[in-house]
Amino acid sequence: MSPIQEQLTALAGVFQAAALVDKLAHTGQVSDAALGYMLKTLLVRNPESTLDVYGGDDLGLRDGYKMLHAVLARDTESLPREGLRYVISMLSLERQFSKRDDLLEIAGLRLPKIEQQVELYGLTSDNIASSFGGLYQDTISTFKQRIQVHGDMRFLQQEATAAKVRALLFAGIRSARLWRQLGGRRWHILTQRGAMLRELNARNL
Repeated sequence: MSPIQEQLTALAGVFQAAALVDKLAHTGQVSDAALGYMLKTLLVRNPESTLDVYGGDDLGLRDGYKMLHAVLARDTESLPREGLRYVISMLSLERQFSKRDDLLEIAGLRLPKIEQQVELYGLTSDNIASSFGGLYQDTISTFKQRIQVHGDMRFLQQEATAAKVRALLFAGIRSARLWRQLGGRRWHILTQRGAMLRELNARNL
């Protein structure tokens, strides 16, 4: 993969998480496959390539790519505004998180324990979402900046749904970290818009 392809993959991961959070907030449901695809990225250590973070392919990022394309193409009719707000917030929170060695250490200690729980309960179980959500609360939620998720309160007030939302936001922040490690910067969305659009169009999304 070229550098821009790798950056687009990671950035699509942020958008994918945002799309799933938006769907959860309004319907209370996302598929186990979509949830598991994103949560698994939190447990990948020492990947050999960008795609390794996503299990070897980017098939589970389709909605993220579509949402990213809508942003780059300035397609206001197809653009979920709440989802874009989540993306912007995740990119900002990742930068804050990356500067906090104490919080990174907490995540580094807790993630292997969650990985052990996955073997018992399965990646998409409520127990695992709760563990990821708890880690989010103990790290990302300690910042003054918070992500306000809007949707149907009948779903958002359910603890299982709230835990999945937090877990997905954490996964989105993980993709944001990868994107920045690959050289991605927010101003690239403006300055490299044409090149990014051409690459996305070539994928026939």
